[in-house]
Amino acid sequence: MIQEKTNNKNPGSADSSKPVISIKGLYKSFGKDNDVLKGIDLTVQKGENLVVLGKSGSGKSVAIKCLVGLVTADKGEIKVFDTDISTLDYSGLNAVRIRIGFLFQNAALYDSMSVRQNLEFPLKRHSKKLSSQEVDDKVTEALVNVGLEEAIDKMPSELSGGMRKRIGLARTLILKPEIILYDEPTTGLDTITSREISELILAIQKKNKTSSVIITHDMACAKLTGDRLVIVKDGVIDAEGSYDELEKSDDAWVRSFFV
Repeated sequence: MIQEKTNNKNPGSADSSKPVISIKGLYKSFGKDNDVLKGIDLTVQKGENLVVLGKSGSGKSVAIKCLVGLVTADKGEIKVFDTDISTLDYSGLNAVRIRIGFLFQNAALYDSMSVRQNLEFPLKRHSKKLSSQEVDDKVTEALVNVGLEEAIDKMPSELSGGMRKRIGLARTLILKPEIILYDEPTTGLDTITSREISELILAIQKKNKTSSVIITHDMACAKLTGDRLVIVKDGVIDAEGSYDELEKSDDAWVRSFFV
């Protein structure tokens, strides 16, 4: 049951000795007969890339939407930066969300805005004290980080799928999040571009010391980016380990992901 909300506008900084994300006994159903999450337990350590695998409809995306309050859990505890998000009011939840970047599957760029305007948008919304020059500098830095500074004045319709992903990632990075949630970051991309995105995820982790949850069906992406992998089955975590450990599992169902 969701606890009564209290005013907590300034959730504390993450304690490096504790997980930056801790989920315990997470349940979520949609309607009477659609039980999606049936007691998920999950932790993410500071600086860790956690890959989440599972068949379509297993609840992977629902879990990370619960994590940022886009979906309300039926039951369970979700702590981010050691703060139980169910205790936060709207302002407190937004303060946590600013520290979390979310790369949506389709990049979710505003089609009517140029690349520059797409990147300026979160800065103007959340960092209103920045000067015009500071905004320009941050936009340029974000584009340099993803190798697309020359695309600054292009419209999303002029970008390839891989470029849209990179710009979406640049927009995610511009507020310097401590946690990044990647929802199928390589879906719809060719093999070479998929690897480039995976290598970019790894480079961001190393440069910014970010903690990440990466939902993917792309096993090449999982192998390259994941410090640890978990597999969701029937609404719970069914298996956990490194890529090599799970690939050699005695469980045929677990091994089927690696074929």
